[in-house]
Amino acid sequence: MSTTSEFDTIAAVATPPGEGGISIIRISGERTFEIVAPLFKGKSLADVASHTINYGHIIDPETGSEVDEVMASVMRAPKTYTREDVVEINCHGG
Repeated sequence: MSTTSEFDTIAAVATPPGEGGISIIRISGERTFEIVAPLFKGKSLADVASHTINYGHIIDPETGSEVDEVMASVMRAPKTYTREDVVEINCHGG
């Protein structure tokens, strides 16, 4: 029996496996901004307009060190494919 509900917030790699120039990580669900906040250094994604791309860095929340320079796309419910809040993080692949 699955413990996943249709309302869980999920994070998944949205690009194919293997080497590539970029990798996209998609986070969707009602806790999207809560989950992304401690990882993204830049504008507060919870406060930016929907359907925008925002420059920043992914940080290690334990050390505060920068992990990668990224672009984060913010798309707010209900105007998304899944009708949920979505953040897509475009980071370096490979």
